[in-house]
Amino acid sequence: MSQITGHTRLTALLGSPVSHSISPLMHNEAFQQLGLDYVYLCFEVTEDTLADAVKGLRTCGIRGFNLTMPNKNKIVELLDELSPAAQMIGAVNTVVNENGRLIGYNTDGIGYMQAARDAGYDLAGKTMTVMGAGGAATAICAQAALDGVKDLHIFVRSTSRFLDRTRKLADNINTSTSCHAYLHDNADTAALRASVEASDLLLNATSVGMAPNTDASIITDLSLFRPELVVSDVIYNPKETLLLKQAKEAGCRTFNGMYMLLYQGAEAFRLWTGRDMPVEIIKEKYFSAK
Repeated sequence: MSQITGHTRLTALLGSPVSHSISPLMHNEAFQQLGLDYVYLCFEVTEDTLADAVKGLRTCGIRGFNLTMPNKNKIVELLDELSPAAQMIGAVNTVVNENGRLIGYNTDGIGYMQAARDAGYDLAGKTMTVMGAGGAATAICAQAALDGVKDLHIFVRSTSRFLDRTRKLADNINTSTSCHAYLHDNADTAALRASVEASDLLLNATSVGMAPNTDASIITDLSLFRPELVVSDVIYNPKETLLLKQAKEAGCRTFNGMYMLLYQGAEAFRLWTGRDMPVEIIKEKYFSAK
């Protein structure tokens, strides 16, 4: 709606940083297009302040909210219920308030796989290398396996607090899907080279290279890039990370995290409102210059 009323329902994004987020534009436009009396706001919330923020929002009757870095994992322990997918992944990016019960979902994997299809890449039967073990990484790995990716190479820092969870996810993928998941140490350069050489797509699912630290890249050995390799990044600010710029200069096809944001948001919108987001309108207005 164009005006806030006494009946306006609140939705929000909790994370740090959030000032760059396009989510308020996307959701508020969709609410207005469909004549829904909702509003979407951003709140600067860290892991240290998340519990207090969630308690306050629950008390205020928020309809639902999104989580972005660094809150997708911490939120799990603050919820009343998890969807089956969120439970398997161990991370949540969308919460729905059902009469005071906070239910966690994860729409990141759905968003990424749809974004890949939009970019022209059907990953069924293909091999992926994924850098990262956070909420977005695990969601994408799980959905990729469910969508028919053949081999999945996951690189994690040996000191990562998510190492055990990622190991469990890989085991779950191997036992419950036809995908073969392999876990590697980030420091294993030989394994990284072998994995990327065998892969159709390389994905950075970490925050390395995100504004304001735009001079960083998860890949430091540029000889890993080859023209046949598709290189992707979950980051959309900047629109072209150093990783994507270097990959493009090496002849790789690339795509960023903009459409992942769009499609994960569309699924969150559906969960909150029961309506389909007018994706083509939103895409044209806010994402056409991806």
